[in-house]
Amino acid sequence: MGKLLIFSAPSGAGKTTIVHHLLTKFPELEFSISATTREARGDEQQGKDYYFISKEEFLHRIAKKQFVEFEEVYTGTFYGTLREEIERIWNNGKTVIFDIDVEGGLHLKRKYQEQALAIFVQPPSLEVLIERLTGRGTDSEEKLKERFAKAEKELNYAPKFDVILKNYDLATACQEAEQLVGDFLSK
Repeated sequence: MGKLLIFSAPSGAGKTTIVHHLLTKFPELEFSISATTREARGDEQQGKDYYFISKEEFLHRIAKKQFVEFEEVYTGTFYGTLREEIERIWNNGKTVIFDIDVEGGLHLKRKYQEQALAIFVQPPSLEVLIERLTGRGTDSEEKLKERFAKAEKELNYAPKFDVILKNYDLATACQEAEQLVGDFLSK
């Protein structure tokens, strides 16, 4: 059994940017690719950013207990971590790093306990988060409202994580994340 690094936050808090930064600094990390039923956005690639699968296939895999965790993050849109993805990374002798929604992150922490370090990326404020999400220009007005409501709820989960990493300044947050990851990997 290997180790897991879990980075969770509301959408737009900067977790993806921080995780990508850490992947350039620590060769012993490998990104856990989540499965999702949503469509690819922008330049996202199958098997690199996500495993894009149909809702029917996702539900079939749930029934076969192929997910370590899964959730209907937004109405009709599922995300999950395939058991075989974690095993593949551990078999390569690497530490798994996740960029995952808040509830999925907490589920992984409960399942893997001491093997995992769960980090909540805290945005400066809900207002800044709303600006970031609106500025992306990738979501409809309806989807943005859904994301805002979810983000407000998710911010309340921060104390349940091992560490709260404040992302008020991205360079500082990346530096602090490097320290946290380095300490965890050396244990």
